[in-house]
Amino acid sequence: MWNDFKKFIAKGNVLDLAVAVVIGGAFGKIVTSLVEDIIMPIVALFTSGVNFTDMEYISGDVAIKYGNFIQSIVDFFIIAFSIFIVIRLISKMRKKQEEPPAEPAAPTEAELLTEIRDLLKSK
Repeated sequence: MWNDFKKFIAKGNVLDLAVAVVIGGAFGKIVTSLVEDIIMPIVALFTSGVNFTDMEYISGDVAIKYGNFIQSIVDFFIIAFSIFIVIRLISKMRKKQEEPPAEPAAPTEAELLTEIRDLLKSK
């Protein structure tokens, strides 16, 4: 069982996934800071100082904090857009690396006839 576990851990996919999770966690913190510290204060400027996280509906003893939900939606869209941009850039770079070198254009019929004429003249 221990050998099977070592083989499983040593597989490339598992290591790639572990690295992706760690980088994703760090990326999530960066984007969360971007949203909370930069974007939402700018939004608050345009909405007369409204802070989404403070928005709540109180009914009796229950507080429904719909502002946190709005904040989470904004976070999600910014994270999704950021990941989209990163993946798009990576795929463009890979596409450029995988492109085969351009083949030289085939000579036209006129160029071939001119070449044949010149060869016949030289003989």
